[in-house]
Amino acid sequence: MRSAMPLTPALRQQFLLRPDITYLNFGSFGACPHPVFEQYQRYQLELEQEPVQFMVETGPRYLTASRKALASYINVDPDDLVYVVNPSHAVNIVAKSLALQVGDQVLSTSLEYGACNRTWEFYCSKTGAYYVKQPIQLPLVSAENFVEQFFKGVTSRTKLIFLSHITSSTALRLPVELIVQEAQKRGLLTFVDGAHAPGQLSLDLKGLGVDFYTGACHKWMMTPKGSSFLYAKKERQPLLEPLVVSWGYNSDHPSHSAFLDYHQTQGTRDFSAFLCIPAALAFMEANRWDQVSAACRALVFENAPRFCELLNTSPLAPLNDQFILQLCSFKLPTADAERIKAILFNQFHIEIPVMRHGADVYLRYSIQAFNAQEDLDKLYLALTAIKDQF
Repeated sequence: MRSAMPLTPALRQQFLLRPDITYLNFGSFGACPHPVFEQYQRYQLELEQEPVQFMVETGPRYLTASRKALASYINVDPDDLVYVVNPSHAVNIVAKSLALQVGDQVLSTSLEYGACNRTWEFYCSKTGAYYVKQPIQLPLVSAENFVEQFFKGVTSRTKLIFLSHITSSTALRLPVELIVQEAQKRGLLTFVDGAHAPGQLSLDLKGLGVDFYTGACHKWMMTPKGSSFLYAKKERQPLLEPLVVSWGYNSDHPSHSAFLDYHQTQGTRDFSAFLCIPAALAFMEANRWDQVSAACRALVFENAPRFCELLNTSPLAPLNDQFILQLCSFKLPTADAERIKAILFNQFHIEIPVMRHGADVYLRYSIQAFNAQEDLDKLYLALTAIKDQF
């Protein structure tokens, strides 16, 4: 099969990934290209050479510059976002802060990420509220049908809508724009988990109108691990209490923003990963990342039908970028996800997630700039060889 990927060896060589592994799991933790990783190491070296100056003087200035760069990229005011280590941290901030009462409802979908489900279940259990995972029928057929299915879960006690922009195990782009619009009409708060969105999608958070949004920069934006963000509308920021109470609370030297003070000003921590967003954006711009991403999506779409045929399954949604981007999942006819994943890695040297979601098991491939048709050919041959072990 002809590859849709216009990659050059020079671009592939920009990544530090092991050459003996066929890496089809970019969606889990991302991977840094050389220029971004080298900038990360420079910041860490600067920190170690003069820790006090970095923590107190230069580091905060770098942090401000980094927030401005990210804010421009996702179209928000720089003071409306704070850095967090991962989206789970952001979800905990919002979940802990909401004044949920007995009988209140947080409405989500049956497709959400397990760590976020656990967060909402934990905080709802403490208040007597309910975390409702509205059943969504697969395959998706249209954005309008998804919205119709989802809003059947709304009741008079619904306080917040929480859902993924791009789901994890099923790898589906959800129509969050339509969901947010309808929620606004009903006076409901909205929170979108965009862990996989930055770097795959062009984001306009002001235009989206969402109340809260979290995204990971260390996935598709290719920054070092532990760099994510939480965005909150200005009028919603007073709702958010610090998850970790530190120097920013009742600060001796408060800034112009309690939101920044509460959630950004903490004690000793290495925030070098947060500072690498400008380097990642520069790398994407220099390498025409819109074209790279389009080629990755083409490779996803080009290969999906033959994997569906091999696995005797159907696509989880129409094969277009309304629903599927650089990730694609397939239902596997097995109950032993861990064994299949181990076989693919240990015998075939393929790094790919095989994930449980409820009673189902999904295999998900991710396509990034370093991937080519030969990587998916290796996966196809491996699955063909072990198909009788499902």
